[in-house]
Amino acid sequence: MTNLLQMKGIRKSFHGVHALSEVNVSVGHGQIHAIVGENGAGKSTLMKVLSGIYPAGDYQGDILIEGQRCQFSGIADSEKQGIIIIHQELALVPLMTIAENIFLGHELSNMGFLRRTQMHSRAEQLLQQLGLHESPQTPVSLLGIGKQQLVEIAKALAKRVKLLILDEPTASLNEQDSQRLLDLLLSLKASGVSCILISHKLNEVIQVADEITVLRDGKTVITLDASTQSVSEEEIIRHMVGRELHDRYPKRTPALGAVTLEVRDWTVYHPKQPELKVIDGVSFELKQGEILGIAGLMGAGRTELAMSLFGRQYGSHASGQILLDGLEIDTSTVGLAIEKGLAYVTEDRKGLGLVLSQNTVFNATLSRLEAVSKGQVLDAAKEHQVADRFRQQLQIRCPSLETRVMHLSGGNQQKVVLAKWLFTEPRVLILDEPTRGIDVGAKYEIYTIIAQLAAQGQSILMISSELPELLGMCDRIMVLDQGRKVADFPIHEATQERIMTAILASEENLTCH
Repeated sequence: MTNLLQMKGIRKSFHGVHALSEVNVSVGHGQIHAIVGENGAGKSTLMKVLSGIYPAGDYQGDILIEGQRCQFSGIADSEKQGIIIIHQELALVPLMTIAENIFLGHELSNMGFLRRTQMHSRAEQLLQQLGLHESPQTPVSLLGIGKQQLVEIAKALAKRVKLLILDEPTASLNEQDSQRLLDLLLSLKASGVSCILISHKLNEVIQVADEITVLRDGKTVITLDASTQSVSEEEIIRHMVGRELHDRYPKRTPALGAVTLEVRDWTVYHPKQPELKVIDGVSFELKQGEILGIAGLMGAGRTELAMSLFGRQYGSHASGQILLDGLEIDTSTVGLAIEKGLAYVTEDRKGLGLVLSQNTVFNATLSRLEAVSKGQVLDAAKEHQVADRFRQQLQIRCPSLETRVMHLSGGNQQKVVLAKWLFTEPRVLILDEPTRGIDVGAKYEIYTIIAQLAAQGQSILMISSELPELLGMCDRIMVLDQGRKVADFPIHEATQERIMTAILASEENLTCH
């Protein structure tokens, strides 16, 4: 039987540098085909070729849809063939309704007039098919990220999708929403829709993929048949990085010192709903050289806690005490928080952590400009000296310090964010999803940096949606649920089952009351 898609000998270069070299991928009808590889392996470039973002003539090789050679001059051409791509950054208009977003650009009309009733009815059918129980008239801005993903898929279904391309679809989702999305992909497969899944989460890839193509340095390394044989994460990693990764997390021998940070009865209210507690009486201690993990489901208050501690960036009417080395400190502004020794690495490195249009030097020194200035004037030599020191210390891979950070891989961007905050010489480093959207090889490098910082006496608060990451890196795990601390496990007592049990017990307790 003819494959739905064949990409043969795809080659693509940028200014003489080969991004893709003889890449071959085939996708069958009603098949989920995963494409994996480290950042920079060529995954996104390949999908831009397939979707017409890079038009015919801009690359070499052939694209065949059901055996027929196709040349796309833009996204509209690929969509006519039923190829729809959903990018990691969702393309929704927040102030428009679900129905308006679903039909944006291909509205149903008659004689120039919108057929709103038909669009509403069709949107309702699509939402029902996807298990999204929202009115089509709901503004997208009121939806969580998991539901917004479903709206993107509804858009694809409205365009009669044959091949759905999903780029890191679960990167911003919690475990429950991720599982719902994976189940949905399996149901779409059963209805005959083919999918290409790009993901760094190899456990999810193994769960749903029929075939797994590994790219490395712009080349097809291997295509594994996951439908008829068992494929392990270790096997995929070996092909991705070209070497064995015997341990996902660096070995540590913690040497904990005195309590550095103490938070007492920290309570924060919602910025727009002043009666709603988002953080409810949370207390904890963090020792010198300790990595304290914060676990919880989406909406548990993990990021809200971190942001409220660091300069009251989130919430209103914050109360409680923050103590550093036993003395109460004022962190009511970002400037004060930095001055007192706190640093916060945001989960959104592209939106909030970096100035993407600026170079590595600019970003690495941004948080402490007074240290690279003479009077009110920046000292370019000092800036370069600091940036170069962190480039070597953190092994930031960039063509030069003048390279704009938008052109760096996710792992190297994250290292630049770390450099920016390490330059403030913090006592407490808050890491919010420090490896989100980073491939497995780069993750290990970030883990190694975190472990080295802890060994040097840095106190680290680490938030992650990935429980294996917390279990592999932390000395202790604090569990939050709906803004409350519900458990605190030493690492030798912590398991995924115990953490989830604590969360579920909290949910049941709230329901009973």
